[in-house]
Amino acid sequence: MNYRVLGVSPERFRPLFDLSDEELASHGAVRSHAKEAHSIPCRVSLTEAEIDDEILLITYPHHETESPYRSIGPIYVRRRATVPYDAVNTLPEMQLRRLSSVRAYDAAGFLLEADVAPGPELERTILRFFGNEDVDVIHVHNARPGCFAFQVLRA
Repeated sequence: MNYRVLGVSPERFRPLFDLSDEELASHGAVRSHAKEAHSIPCRVSLTEAEIDDEILLITYPHHETESPYRSIGPIYVRRRATVPYDAVNTLPEMQLRRLSSVRAYDAAGFLLEADVAPGPELERTILRFFGNEDVDVIHVHNARPGCFAFQVLRA
């Protein structure tokens, strides 16, 4: 079974980088710069920000649905991230070092399956969830902070 991993589109964030910090605040966003390696996971490129990369922390509606599972949360986006991650049967390296919360939803946005997986077991969990033919999309979150990481579709 094949799966496709997608980072978020950078288009909605591009104009925000040109705003002042005060204007960003009105969008619920905060600008900063990465201070250490492997600390800021970008949700566009699905790579970690390099030291001094300009980043935004912003609220993102990662599960837009009419079901009670509708969900928004904080994500990081790097200014230099211009192309979203898009790969088949390849998980982003950054996620393999993290504990993931994995949630599988049906086409109506209802939660069908959920589990926690260390990086080396993430792919096995994704494939197990897609073994359920009612699963439409899988969301991966960083388990400890709870932040949305990326979505997984059937390929």
